[in-house]
Amino acid sequence: MRYIDAFNHFFPKKIWSMLLELEGTKGHDIGKRMRGIPCIYDLDERFRVMDKFSKYDYSQVLSLGMPPLEKLGQNSIALAQAGNDGMAELVRDYPERFTGFVASLPMGLPDAAVREAERCFTQLGCNGLQIHSNVNGAPLDEERFFPIFETAAKHNKPILLHPARGANMPDYLTETKSKYEVWWTFGWPYETSTAMARMVFSGMFDKIPNLKVLAHHLGAMVPYFEGRVGPGWDQLGARTSDEDLGAVLRSLKKRPLDYFKDFYADSAVFGSRAATICGLDFYGPDKVLFASDSPFDPEKGPGYIRDTISILESLDLTDVNRHKICHGNAEALFNIAPKA
Repeated sequence: MRYIDAFNHFFPKKIWSMLLELEGTKGHDIGKRMRGIPCIYDLDERFRVMDKFSKYDYSQVLSLGMPPLEKLGQNSIALAQAGNDGMAELVRDYPERFTGFVASLPMGLPDAAVREAERCFTQLGCNGLQIHSNVNGAPLDEERFFPIFETAAKHNKPILLHPARGANMPDYLTETKSKYEVWWTFGWPYETSTAMARMVFSGMFDKIPNLKVLAHHLGAMVPYFEGRVGPGWDQLGARTSDEDLGAVLRSLKKRPLDYFKDFYADSAVFGSRAATICGLDFYGPDKVLFASDSPFDPEKGPGYIRDTISILESLDLTDVNRHKICHGNAEALFNIAPKA
């Protein structure tokens, strides 16, 4: 079976060095966890982890890890260029291991982000764009970001939506920070789901009908909360008295639930079989792509790859649907050539 890992993370050598040099400036910190995971920046370690899956036809579509580059201000342009050039070089030099990459953008500078997206599509052959769930705290449906989504749609390439939230966003209004890493465990799925909702209710998918968006971690909260997203949001405005949200509902061409089902999603749910079944049931086999989120497992590389493959192999899927999830949907979405 061919397995194309659609969402995992790596830092090419140049951008990793640049990020380390920036540590300590304006509060920038690449993060304790990133420095402790060699597989995210050491190519030899990356290959060692990938070789554990030599019995499969296993390859990766690469994307950068955290932080979102827009957090680095003006440095984000040079960082994006370095990261994307490095990714393109890896795909060129190791095509059997890396079947593609998604580009990162200086989203805090939207005009520059559009230029970098165009460069990556036309010169580097990137397979999509990675965008985080907010841009330095701003929602993705702000008008200034719209041309970035238009650019992806123009080139028929997907947006990969990654959550971004930190401990500085408290769990309660009476506090100043999130405790116990709640900002990550529950905050990241909330971030992704909120970004999806803002895209839906802003009418983005009506304005850009061929836009393709993959929501990381199997669509986050959406599959589990299908009842709220479906019948619940069919009553949009019933709970709100200070504005006419019913008008928003009437302006959409479809039910809110139908837009949410138009998202693509990946299987990176940290080895949860129950979550995998829930997400597959919601999105169906045509919209789910195999992904691991490597190397953020407790083993720092192979764990989530192994566990996710094991879960998929345990499910009662037809051969056709198994092929779609493991590689066919990625081939179609990223324009990766199928193998004979």
